[in-house]
Amino acid sequence: MIIFSFNSSRSLTVWTGFTFDWYAKLFQDRDIMEAVVNTIMIAIISTVISTIIGTLASIALAKGKKVFRETVLGLSNIPILSPEIVTAIAFFVFFGAFSIQKGLSTMILAHIAFSTPYVILAVYPKVKSLDNDLVSAAYDLGATPRQALFKVILPQIKVAIIAGAAIAFTMSFDDFVISYFSSGTMVKNISIYLYTLKRGIEPTVNALSTIIMIVIGIKIVFDYVKSGKRREEN
Repeated sequence: MIIFSFNSSRSLTVWTGFTFDWYAKLFQDRDIMEAVVNTIMIAIISTVISTIIGTLASIALAKGKKVFRETVLGLSNIPILSPEIVTAIAFFVFFGAFSIQKGLSTMILAHIAFSTPYVILAVYPKVKSLDNDLVSAAYDLGATPRQALFKVILPQIKVAIIAGAAIAFTMSFDDFVISYFSSGTMVKNISIYLYTLKRGIEPTVNALSTIIMIVIGIKIVFDYVKSGKRREEN
């Protein structure tokens, strides 16, 4: 895929020469760039909102009664354990039952809904392991509930929150089935754009995929170097 993104012809099997033309055409293609912008925007918005909801829900569940906690956790696991097509059809039926016009807003709502359980899955175990005496001590020292949340609880679960946000972003960025059933016909993300191509995979798609892989590779190397420096400091 990477090699043929630099192929001078449209062929995906026969090498005819080296060129950067497909990368130039990628940024000139209005449809694919619109799909990229939609994908990133939806992923960011859904990640931020689902992370906030999932984090607060995890804190509330850790303090809630056992029956309520187990019920909510069981319900939140349904989108994770169910086949994606089942969740997608559920959203499709829901929006249709309430006559909600499908578009960008419904896709964002669907992404928030199916991303939040993954955030809870990542954050809740960390919240559950916190020492309750620390929060009690903060209250004894005059902290308000808001101060205890931002100065005591959140700093201790920061790593879990980042992990949950990363999972939510990845799930949203990569999703096709739920996006397809909740977006209508006017809004496309990258996966829907690829699905609706009528002439097969374009070389510009190879170029886009190569850029995505390079960005991911740079992020992995950056995290590896950063973790190595942290180990050396410790």
